[in-house]
Amino acid sequence: MTTAHLEHVLDIVDEATLDALESLAHQAAAAAGELLLHERPADNELQVATKTTPSDVVTEMDEAAEAVITSLIRTFRPDDAIVGEEGGTTAGLSPVRWVIDPLDGTVNYLYRIPCWAVSIAAQVLVDGQWQSVVGVVHSPALRSTWHARVGSGAFLDDADGRERLHVSGQTQLSQALLATGFGYDAARRAEQGRTLAHMAPRCRDIRRAGAAAVDLCWVADGRLDGYWERGIKLWDHAAAALIVSEAGGIVTDLAGGPPGPDVVIAANSGLWPDLVAELKVGDVLGSGV
Repeated sequence: MTTAHLEHVLDIVDEATLDALESLAHQAAAAAGELLLHERPADNELQVATKTTPSDVVTEMDEAAEAVITSLIRTFRPDDAIVGEEGGTTAGLSPVRWVIDPLDGTVNYLYRIPCWAVSIAAQVLVDGQWQSVVGVVHSPALRSTWHARVGSGAFLDDADGRERLHVSGQTQLSQALLATGFGYDAARRAEQGRTLAHMAPRCRDIRRAGAAAVDLCWVADGRLDGYWERGIKLWDHAAAALIVSEAGGIVTDLAGGPPGPDVVIAANSGLWPDLVAELKVGDVLGSGV
């Protein structure tokens, strides 16, 4: 982000408002995380439904966590808009909206795999486009909270304290550790598998953790060198993309524009061109399925 653009953002949302948004995002993420970690029913009692396909699941805990988050937002900032994965869009009267994924990595959560997180972003409208100004990705099972505020850097809070984040310096694709994910539609997964087969021999290795927000945060803290995924939603990346950006990385679509519904690509600026070039050769966008 250029200095001029940052100053423009701060003309729209002042530091006192950013303080309030940041504090509320942390409070809401912590409350939802506490619920998810400590109030999960037993496996045989956990209510599970499906959404777009039989493998696209939602649990009662997704919905309960979102209710906790939205209740706090409406208590302290009743005029803000809310975009939540489970509850849809609620219009607001203020220039702020919240983008919420109450449980990113639901399948992991269902199977008691600890890679899942609460993702919360606060956004403001800048030149007709919503831009994240605060992002919190809280993973209580991993005992990690990644967070960022526009113009102020990105940080990881864990058992060792607070660490300022920097993306990796790896610029050689052949030596890069990458991550990706897969959609819920069988035909799309088949296409994503073909892209994976193209990419696998061209990098050091590829991981698939099952939570897009955590993948992006691992790019921000340098544990991963790059990431791509086709078809993830706004709530999957709204907070984590800011964290990557504030850690010195870039998050884009295939053309270098803002990340969108087609594909999200994250890396440091030195690795990004080669990663994008190979994803194009590997037909990352597939047939549009």
